[in-house]
Amino acid sequence: MANKVEVKDLLDAGVHFGHLTRRWNPNMAPYIYMERNGIHIINLYKSAAKMQEAGEAMKKIAASGRKILFVATKKQAKEIVADQAERANMPYITERWPGGMLTNFITIRKAVKKMASIDRMKKDGTFNTLSKKERLQVDRLRAKLEKNLGSIADMSRLPAALFVVDITREHIAVKEAQKLNIPIFAMVDTNSDPREVDYVIPSNDDASKSIDKVVSYLADSVIEGLSERKSTKEDDSEDDKKEKTTRAPRPKKAKAEVEVPSTDPEDKEAMKEAKKDVKLESKKETLAKAAASTEDGGEEE
Repeated sequence: MANKVEVKDLLDAGVHFGHLTRRWNPNMAPYIYMERNGIHIINLYKSAAKMQEAGEAMKKIAASGRKILFVATKKQAKEIVADQAERANMPYITERWPGGMLTNFITIRKAVKKMASIDRMKKDGTFNTLSKKERLQVDRLRAKLEKNLGSIADMSRLPAALFVVDITREHIAVKEAQKLNIPIFAMVDTNSDPREVDYVIPSNDDASKSIDKVVSYLADSVIEGLSERKSTKEDDSEDDKKEKTTRAPRPKKAKAEVEVPSTDPEDKEAMKEAKKDVKLESKKETLAKAAASTEDGGEEE
């Protein structure tokens, strides 16, 4: 189970600071504690509860072996999200969100494969046969693809979930995930609509300390889920090995018993005597039959 979220730590990180009261979204009212100096204050007890709920859900997704795509293109969140996603071995987007990233995923995969084909050209020497101008163009294309899509090179299929920092800024990503029924985890500030998100984490999505606090906690949950998956795999493999070693050997088929003639001289003598007895008995029977037949014939006369 993920570590418990302490309200004091959230307070120190500034997670409770919302936007100006005139820029608020009324749907965020259940998560707002109070208003002070024209700024809304987020209820940190609800933030802590929602963080734990999101952490458990992300842990289960990671334990099932599926991917969670981290999305944050705002300046103060880029490096934090990239570092934490790499630590959790998950794909991420920190540059411009490519339109159709989810809804037109096949085209995005083609662009990723183009990067791989350029790498193969460099390995097998085909790249060196190009002219200087062509090599320069290919290098620029490779750098551009690496910048925008390098972080999702290992994502061979659609992610199981999306984690977003600032859903107002990343509204295109949110719309695409909604269209494909992909669950959305998000840091939602007081100026955003929480109804667009499946797992709402009411928090300050502008301060780097606040973003780091929330994202690092969720990354820890993902890592915990991955470690559980690894341990269960190891246990299953050990059980399979034990079954193979403890499995009872198949019984060998019993060979048909064949009588081998005895070579003992005493046995041979016994067999000869038995044969003689059989012959004598048969002679006696034939003589008795002959005598009986003659007696029957004499009486008839």
